[in-house]
Amino acid sequence: MKKLPLLPHSFQKLGFVLLIPFLVLGIANLGWDYDIPWLNYVVNKSGPNFSSSSTESLTDELAAVGNIVSMMLIAFSKERTEDEAIQFFRLASLQWAVIVNYIVLIVCILAIYGLDFFTIMMYNMFTTLIIFNIRFRAVLFMHNRAAK
Repeated sequence: MKKLPLLPHSFQKLGFVLLIPFLVLGIANLGWDYDIPWLNYVVNKSGPNFSSSSTESLTDELAAVGNIVSMMLIAFSKERTEDEAIQFFRLASLQWAVIVNYIVLIVCILAIYGLDFFTIMMYNMFTTLIIFNIRFRAVLFMHNRAAK
């Protein structure tokens, strides 16, 4: 079996370290409207009948990018011992995550409308990586437990 191009194992540790603050930042931003003050900027909106300005923040973008990058580091870094079984678990978990993600998305498309659907689509950016990481770690845990 051809080896998959993966990041070194140390990137996985970096991903776990980065995931914690970015996850907390994302939850604080979504749940309590927390914004990092130095990421605020003023947007001037003007048109033929009005002229106004509003303050926007890049906090949610920072949290989203940070969460995606950290989960990708976790997902696509080598394990300590990377063999064909782990590669198979990785590919099977990725396939499983994509299928589950799209089943959930189809249910949401049929059941949710309006701005709530936009919120679901925002969360959907993360679900494939979340499901993959959980499934892959669970399969590795069961495999290692059975090997003892």
